[in-house]
Amino acid sequence: MIIEPRILKGFRDSLPKQERIKRDLIHSLEMQFRTFGFEPIDTPALEYTDVLLGKGSGETDKQIYRFLDNGKRDVSMRFDLTVPFARFMAAHINELYEPFKRYHIAKVWRGENTQKGRFREFYQCDFDIVGVDSMSADFEILLMMYQSLTAIGLDSFTIKVSHRGLFNTFLAHNGIQEQSAEILRTVDKLSKIGETAVREQLCTLTDVAAADRILSFISCGKDFKTAFASLTSLSGGPSEASERLEQIFGMIDELGLNDYFELDASITRGLDYYTGIVYETILTDLPSIGSICSGGRYNELASLYTKRSIPGVGASIGLDRLLAALEELESSTDQGSMVDLIIFALDEHDFSRYHHTAQQLRARGLHVEVFPTKKKLQQQFKYAQKKEIPFGLFIGEDEAASETFTMKNLIEREAFEHISIDDAYTIITSHREHTIDKS
Repeated sequence: MIIEPRILKGFRDSLPKQERIKRDLIHSLEMQFRTFGFEPIDTPALEYTDVLLGKGSGETDKQIYRFLDNGKRDVSMRFDLTVPFARFMAAHINELYEPFKRYHIAKVWRGENTQKGRFREFYQCDFDIVGVDSMSADFEILLMMYQSLTAIGLDSFTIKVSHRGLFNTFLAHNGIQEQSAEILRTVDKLSKIGETAVREQLCTLTDVAAADRILSFISCGKDFKTAFASLTSLSGGPSEASERLEQIFGMIDELGLNDYFELDASITRGLDYYTGIVYETILTDLPSIGSICSGGRYNELASLYTKRSIPGVGASIGLDRLLAALEELESSTDQGSMVDLIIFALDEHDFSRYHHTAQQLRARGLHVEVFPTKKKLQQQFKYAQKKEIPFGLFIGEDEAASETFTMKNLIEREAFEHISIDDAYTIITSHREHTIDKS
């Protein structure tokens, strides 16, 4: 019986070209994180359900992959990297230091409706600063978002910033704070369902006049000075939250990054654990794909697991959604095969020489493959073509006797005869640099 090779809806295989692009993207992001002093961590994919759902929302409960394991324990797959990180900090706080700056790139799972750029198994890329509640930490995460996106070649995006504390101050000022969690979740749907639908839902939570005041608050315009003045006034005057926002946008202005940031009070983020600044990132040329990088400050999340105060702020890049966007914008780049050179098998008795030569070239930093069995050269050429390997090396009897090689550029069909190991290295590295320059 042959089993049909099928996969679950919302899950995908990743072919070599797709995986190369993803790995290159991850490498670029990791390099940026390390320049800012962020350290890598990892956590289990499977956690106790009560650990993950300690402070989720109704939506989270519906989306989580939850089951009883063989030991009849109630367990779930992680749905994000933030909640496991809070558990991680509570468990290891005495082994670490504060502030602690981490990044974590791994798969998460959500049983949600699939659509373009949204899957049930996907990669998230998180970076956080915990152990301190300061304007500088908030701003550094925003700066890290900007730096990461520009490092991977994006230059047309807007990071929309707001503050949950300022929204809560507004709700308290208007006497409607009792339904704050539901109001915030409703407002968070604005970009998905539109103002009319949001207004209808708000009217089920409060009266018509209050619903209209909420809509006025989240529609204060895009110019920072004008919007900030309106938000401050509508929330009853200056507050700790408004002061933090003003300081952050002052830093943005000082660094000349105003074109990439926008004050938008409709950004609330749906999860309950956010307590301060919140943000989402929209691609100017592809807003329909949604936010590709979002997050905020969560000062109470770790309190689920420890009495010790561990305030935090962070952001998450949805790598799969970002890759889908880059593909649609034709911004993703693939340098072709990771292999620089293939050594063709001409004689079954010469594999020792082939592998010895390959090791010499690898010692110089090249990526070299030896074809593992003697086949017709046409078949070996076809293999190299499918893998997009740019160079092929021939070691025949004449080359072995003279300790030289014949190498061929398999793309441009140019041959190099009687060359040395050093010659081969120089030709290949020159080609590699030229290819990078052209891209």
